[in-house]
Parts: sequence; C-alpha cells; structure tokens
Amino acid sequence: MTDGRARRAAAFLDRDGVLNVAPVVDGVPRPQSPDDVQLLHGVEDACAALAGAGLVLVVVTNQPDVARGTRTRAEIDEIHRRLTARLPITEFRVCTHDDGDGCECRKPAPGLLLQAAADLELDLTRSVIVGDRWRDVEAGRAAGVRTVFVDHGYAEAVPHPPDLTVPDLATAVPYIIEHARRD
Repeated sequence: MTDGRARRAAAFLDRDGVLNVAPVVDGVPRPQSPDDVQLLHGVEDACAALAGAGLVLVVVTNQPDVARGTRTRAEIDEIHRRLTARLPITEFRVCTHDDGDGCECRKPAPGLLLQAAADLELDLTRSVIVGDRWRDVEAGRAAGVRTVFVDHGYAEAVPHPPDLTVPDLATAVPYIIEHARRD
C-alpha cells in the first residue's frame, strides 16, 4: 500500500492477437498498419467488463519493427490512439527494441509489467497477463502475475504451461475478475 490506498489489480494485455487481429505469416503473428487495425470479436465487451470490475487495463507490447525500421513509432502510437478510442485502456507500455538489444522491457523479460506496477501502484499478486505468445506467458511468470494464454495455434511452443488457456480474451474475463478479487 502507498499513502493508505490499496493497490489495484491489473489486466496486462498483449496487443496483437489479443485485442486486434494479427495476420499470421510463416506460423507467427505480424502487426498491422494503423489503417488495417480490427478488434477481435468480443474484445470491446471483455475490456468493458474488466474495467467495470475495477481492473486497470495496461497494454504491454513488443514492437521490434521500430528497431528494424519497418514501422515508425508514430505508426505504433496511431494504432494505440485508435484502440484507446474504442477500449478503456489505462495506458500502453511499448518495447521498441529487437531481440539482440538486451533490454529489460522486451518480453519475455518482465520490465514492462514491473515498471507499470511501480508507476501505477498495481498489485502484481492479483494481476493477470493475457497474451498469445510464449513471450507473454514467460514475462508474466517472471513478474509474478497469473498467466492466460490465448491459443491461436501458432507454430511455436510455450515453454511453461500458463495458468489458463483460452480461445479469446472474452473467455478469460471471469477468471481474471475472480483472481483480481482475491485478498
């Protein structure tokens, strides 16, 4: 607790493949341009339910295409602006580094989650990450949050089992809310 206030629980949400459609190329998802962003079915209602239950919604996303020079930070920010216009997202945490950069924020490292928790006074023990890649599950494990894996059948393994596997964000909402209400 900080200055007498209880810490809030968060739903850490990966972006591509959890909130919006991510085209699959060679068995893995790829981000879209701002003009092509489409929300996945049920995402608006799911986010509204999570926010309505008092959870802080924080998008945590790797965007290495910025480091690779195939996307600009302005394009990433425009996607986030469009998502915020439709979803009750508190904030976006973005890692623009590539695999070889050795940063603490690129998932599977927990830096995005840990920094958001410190800045927003979040209770990690009651928080959950929802992601569609093994990196999301590993980042959640390293940060000490529950892990929900949205299984789209990508051509990659998840090294450690998540706490819950679902077909979409909407299916995970009851689990997330129940976990957040724990004392």
